[in-house]
Amino acid sequence: MSKLLPLIIDLESKKIIIFGGGLVGERKAKLFQGADLTVVSKDFTSTLCQLKDEGHIQLIESDLGDIKIESIIEDAFMVVPATDDLALNSKITAMAKKHKILVNSVDGVDDIIVPSVLKRGDIMIGISTLGKSPVMSKFIRKKLEHIIDEKYAEMVRLQCEIRALLKQQVKDHKLRKRILLSILFDEEIWQNMDDYDKARDLAISKWIDRA
Repeated sequence: MSKLLPLIIDLESKKIIIFGGGLVGERKAKLFQGADLTVVSKDFTSTLCQLKDEGHIQLIESDLGDIKIESIIEDAFMVVPATDDLALNSKITAMAKKHKILVNSVDGVDDIIVPSVLKRGDIMIGISTLGKSPVMSKFIRKKLEHIIDEKYAEMVRLQCEIRALLKQQVKDHKLRKRILLSILFDEEIWQNMDDYDKARDLAISKWIDRA
């Protein structure tokens, strides 16, 4: 049985090859922007051409023959078969696996499943149904958007700042942890989180100056 584990990966400078210049390939290209990204196809959407002109991606016009595919995927970190030809997608997947390259397939579950992502500042939450229901993943994300608001991102900022301050002033590791938890569960601090400076000053006066 496959063992699936959620990971967060920095894709900067990672070589990713997308096969397919249609709407699916376009969506994947937008998703993976920031990587060393190349889209391979016989033709491309206007958005993909625009992304190329802006320097975000590279485009390779190709008939996707076997030899050409193998040469293109060489040294790739990940391959995305996103053509409208299921047989061709399967062939690209097989070639990638032969070269031990990770695959994110649009036709089924392979090495990488891209979750529906909720981001608030330094908080990143990935939601996945393991490819069984992408609609459900998006539904859950929409629900969480109303719960995890910008105050949560500001609390991460506050915890990071207070943690650094505690390391300078409090030697006891267990005490530092208790103070951070006390701040996290302090309703008064949460109520003032719309004003970060006020929330920070309140956390320091209530929990650090007394330590």
